[in-house]
Amino acid sequence: MIWVNEQIDPSGIIYSCIACSDEAQALACHQSFLENLTDEQKTAGWVAQMRTVGSWEEVPVNALKLSY
Repeated sequence: MIWVNEQIDPSGIIYSCIACSDEAQALACHQSFLENLTDEQKTAGWVAQMRTVGSWEEVPVNALKLSY
């Protein structure tokens, strides 16, 4: 299983994306993404989301891919 963390702007464009195969690292990344969104970004509709995919081929092409 691969965890994909994304910060998405109000128009639905992925601004930041990090994928990794370690759940603890993914949770830490997600927490960081949440904390780094400013109040203005949150009000404007920015979101941080974490999802899982089954293979590296399903990870967005622009993602930083960590294999640990």
